[in-house]
Amino acid sequence: MLRSMYSGIGAMRNFQTKLDVIGNNIANVNTYGFKKGRTIFKDLVSQQIAGASGPTANRGGVNPKQVGLGSQLAAIDTVHTQGSLQTTGRPLDLAISGDGFFVLGDANGSNLVYTRTGNFYLDSGDDDYRYIVSADGRYLLNTSGERIGIPKTAQSISIGADGTVSYVNASGQLQTAGTIQLAKFPNNDGLEKAGDNLFRQTANSGTATTGAPGANGTGTIVAGTLEMSNVDLAEEFTEMIVAQRGFQANTRIITTSDEILQELVNLKK
Repeated sequence: MLRSMYSGIGAMRNFQTKLDVIGNNIANVNTYGFKKGRTIFKDLVSQQIAGASGPTANRGGVNPKQVGLGSQLAAIDTVHTQGSLQTTGRPLDLAISGDGFFVLGDANGSNLVYTRTGNFYLDSGDDDYRYIVSADGRYLLNTSGERIGIPKTAQSISIGADGTVSYVNASGQLQTAGTIQLAKFPNNDGLEKAGDNLFRQTANSGTATTGAPGANGTGTIVAGTLEMSNVDLAEEFTEMIVAQRGFQANTRIITTSDEILQELVNLKK
């Protein structure tokens, strides 16, 4: 069977994966804190027809003769560039200007996950306090790895650029409820997407360095804003056209290889 036919089949699978990634990017163009994906290809293997030889006293060197056998998927990257900030005016809408992730977890500080999505809320809490939570109920943790509680008698709440959560108590005095914790990783690209706009630490992301906003190379908090998706529609549609044409070109390779095989079959009649 012709090598070109198998090369075309493999390339079609790769371009299908590329279209899957592009489709996911476009589907999340309005998802707050979303980080787009990128597909990278590399060549597969090459069949050796003839090896290289070095120069001699009478002849020069000869280059190797090789036939490539197609392409393969090299990587699907997550591009962690900063998205633009959209002003909402809501005090519990938070964005990170710079590097870092919000740290979310259970009530006891376990099952940690990380996110760039900053639409937070106050739950009903317990008898005395209400707690800052994400849209799916995970607690936003402070620099001590604990929940951030706001007394039910508090009149208002504000969050500073350094992550300090303040509120006005029933007596009209300004009090501090804690400082929001941000996490920074040696390799953001190594994080695993866990759905719900969440990331998990992996062996290749490195261990998180945590602290207050602005410390350890993390960004600062911008209250009253949300970080938009970093998907560029113009770029995604251009990549879609490239992937579509690449897919079509490889289907033509298969069609042409099939026609050649048909001619070989028809040699004997």
